[in-house]
Amino acid sequence: MSTAPPAARRARLNSLCLRAYRMGVVIAIALMVYALHAEMRIQGDRPIDVQEVQQFLPKAFALELDDSPRQGVHVLDVDGNRIGYALKTMPECRRIIGYSGPSDTLVVLDPADKVLGIRVRSSADTNEHVQVVSHNDYFLRSFNGMDWKKVASIRDLWDVPIEGVSGATLTSTAVAQGVVYRFRHADEKEAAMPAMQVRLRDVGLTLVIVTALLMAFTHLRGRTWMRRTFQVVVIGYVGFINGDLLAQSLIHGWAASGVAWRQAPGLVLLLATAVLVPWTTRRQVYCSHICPHGAAQELLGRVFKRKFSVPRPLHRALRWLPGLLLGLCVIVTMLGASYGLAGIEWVNLAAVEPFDAYVVSAAGWATITIAIVGLVASLFVPQAYCKYGCPTGQLLEFVRSHGAPQWGRRDTAGLVLLAVVTVIYTQYGVIHVWLVG
Repeated sequence: MSTAPPAARRARLNSLCLRAYRMGVVIAIALMVYALHAEMRIQGDRPIDVQEVQQFLPKAFALELDDSPRQGVHVLDVDGNRIGYALKTMPECRRIIGYSGPSDTLVVLDPADKVLGIRVRSSADTNEHVQVVSHNDYFLRSFNGMDWKKVASIRDLWDVPIEGVSGATLTSTAVAQGVVYRFRHADEKEAAMPAMQVRLRDVGLTLVIVTALLMAFTHLRGRTWMRRTFQVVVIGYVGFINGDLLAQSLIHGWAASGVAWRQAPGLVLLLATAVLVPWTTRRQVYCSHICPHGAAQELLGRVFKRKFSVPRPLHRALRWLPGLLLGLCVIVTMLGASYGLAGIEWVNLAAVEPFDAYVVSAAGWATITIAIVGLVASLFVPQAYCKYGCPTGQLLEFVRSHGAPQWGRRDTAGLVLLAVVTVIYTQYGVIHVWLVG
């Protein structure tokens, strides 16, 4: 039984609740970003509707997204049981042209992965040809009974055989080719999924992480020569050689498309360390020890001993900038789920931070400018960019556990951002129509 005073127990409980809340906000936003992007990847602007599927599966009640390489939807009955599968051929088959345009075809399969039927959903082809195909039951039943592997293995429609519709040969052939290509494309994507690759750069980054943890949690952090040496290693190896920096472009890209644990396990470990260590221990390991730009600012800050004090009103105003940039990045990522939405896909998240400047061959002028300005400012104001410009640092600071278990402005800001993301997620169709017009 705990002997701690009631006030101490309440403080501990408040601290735990706030930590859970902060991590919960981050996870909830990340899940909504991923879910919305997955829905747009799979369903696009014309999602499959359960009523369409009921033509082939009368007991269909709901659809569940399948974010595997098949990129379709599981068909559920009223009890939540999977009773089939459905997919559409667009956008993968947009280059398969019939008489005058591509067609989007619905394909419905049973639980054994056998085709129950197809239906032309929409088409940019000539209306008369599409009507002929849409009313030809013999052609629409051509794939019936074939399983997934059989459809994907078709190389020539004449070998099956699947015959074109008289009077709409080009349109019907394109529809059939689209179905075959859609199945084969999914199988090829699945076969191309690589196993996890641990390369030398991942081993090197892991060693950097382990060293940073030792410096953060042992007496090594008090040895100045070791810290300076490690900072040089971080700038050279993590920054210029590997280019493995945490940035909004990376974080929001992974939130939208999935974590690249197969291709970059070391970078995944770095992100996990950067988030979980401050959340559990209060120690800001990434910002304090691993970030090359932070290390560069700290070293440059030693050039001039005399520092300038930022006027208090300006300090208060600038302190809002990292949070505002973080919120902007989240909202842009959400609204950009539909590629082509009001030009939002052209917003480059890498251009709001300096980190890509370390990857010299890929750095843009905006990134380089931010990097240079931040480094010059650090000569006169310690860690100027970290304090007044870094949205990634703001994210890590948001999840960091602090001593005082009290609700603060960052918690209110997190709640507001969560509410905005929720509105975008639930009302995306309305917002899409409003922005695109």
